[in-house]
Amino acid sequence: MAGFEMGFDLNWAALVPPIEKLTYLVAASLFIVGLKFLGSPATARKGNAIASVGMALAIAVTLLDFHVVSYGQILVAIAVGSAIGAIAAKQVGMTEMPQMVGLLNGLGGAASALVAVAEFWRLSTNGSGDVPTNIVVTAILGVLIGGVTLTGSLMAFAKLQGLVPGAPITFPLQQPVNVTLLLGFLVGGGYLLLHPSDLQIFLDISAISLILGVLFVLPIGGADTPVVISLLNSFSGLAASAAGFVLGNDMLIIAGALVGASGLILTEIMCKAMNRSLANVLFGAFGGGGGATANAAAASGAAVQKTYRSIDAEEGAMMLGYARSVVIVPGYGMAVAQAQHAVRELADRLAENGVEVKYAIHPVAGRMPGHMNVLLAEANVPYSQLYDMDDINPEFERADVALIIGANDVVNPDARDNANSPIYGMPILEVDRAKHAIVIKRSMSPGFAGIDNELFYKGNTMMLFGSAKEVVSSLVASVKELAAV
Repeated sequence: MAGFEMGFDLNWAALVPPIEKLTYLVAASLFIVGLKFLGSPATARKGNAIASVGMALAIAVTLLDFHVVSYGQILVAIAVGSAIGAIAAKQVGMTEMPQMVGLLNGLGGAASALVAVAEFWRLSTNGSGDVPTNIVVTAILGVLIGGVTLTGSLMAFAKLQGLVPGAPITFPLQQPVNVTLLLGFLVGGGYLLLHPSDLQIFLDISAISLILGVLFVLPIGGADTPVVISLLNSFSGLAASAAGFVLGNDMLIIAGALVGASGLILTEIMCKAMNRSLANVLFGAFGGGGGATANAAAASGAAVQKTYRSIDAEEGAMMLGYARSVVIVPGYGMAVAQAQHAVRELADRLAENGVEVKYAIHPVAGRMPGHMNVLLAEANVPYSQLYDMDDINPEFERADVALIIGANDVVNPDARDNANSPIYGMPILEVDRAKHAIVIKRSMSPGFAGIDNELFYKGNTMMLFGSAKEVVSSLVASVKELAAV
């Protein structure tokens, strides 16, 4: 009997590696399919579910590893983490989703950095002090990328949450300081390759990586927040991949590479949508967020004596209710006011009156990639009504009314017409080409870019001031009255 049990154990131990590799292959395939489905709002939920199944398989088969120290501690950690994640998913509002994404990116970087630190520490204190060169290199990369991702994401969270000013924060000799710190990291990393048992140097370069993360995000303005979030997401994937090399885990390497590559591709798409290079986003200190640039624009506007036309909800409802086609342009102001459900109700009322309603989505509207799509999906807006910038721009000339709700820089015609504008060349939603444009906004203040919006002063533009949710609710009530007449 004992021999049978021993034979069974040996056979099971022999079976685990092939099962693990096969399951990892299936999980990686599910990740790729999930990413494909995430490319469209109509299939995003399905893609998320498919990728989640892949991750569950990867976790389950990893727990079969005979080197697991304590299943009890792991299960407790999984239970605690799952509870925190579930509560956060339920409690965090959609307007706070960018902050949550920033924190999750940071936690991913922290986990990868801790794996690199723990493995390097274990090998360097095992008595012999002999750490393989490949482990030293990947551990150095792990703490660099992971550390920058952690503190950079925390700084992005602080900017989004208003704990730190959203405007670019610069100081004298900022770039030389950054370069000096990076050189110090490289010198320390090179020294570790020759003396891998020196834990003090390893801790020093780990601290430098944390400082670099803070300095990396400080000079980035609010207008560039979506790009930074996407780039940090890519960093978290690269950090995970580095941790996979440290541990010799194929699944971490594959999953991290997928996240890193997709994040870089999305970052490039976002930069293209703003007609700016990644280097300009990272080092241009662009986006005053109402600071000096905004003040200069306001002063200039006062000197020119620009005028705008203001209307009330009843006038706006008449324009919308008697239109044949309306294009709704959501922006971050809609997210802040949590007006997406009221917007959906307004669109339904207009559709009942025979008005054709479409939504125009700019790639960088909001504070994270896909922000508007997520908000509108939460309000059950039909995917068939969502149009990206390239598809909807030709429609504006045929639209009776373009309803802009809390959007600013992404509809500024200066990006197309004014070569002296800081955002010149940035692709925009060409709402000014519609017969009429109604802008729902709290005030005439600039957007994230900190510059005045010429759209507000055009002859076919009407300003409708107030909180997006309250104003749209008033429009709904007025449209109902029109239908009852």
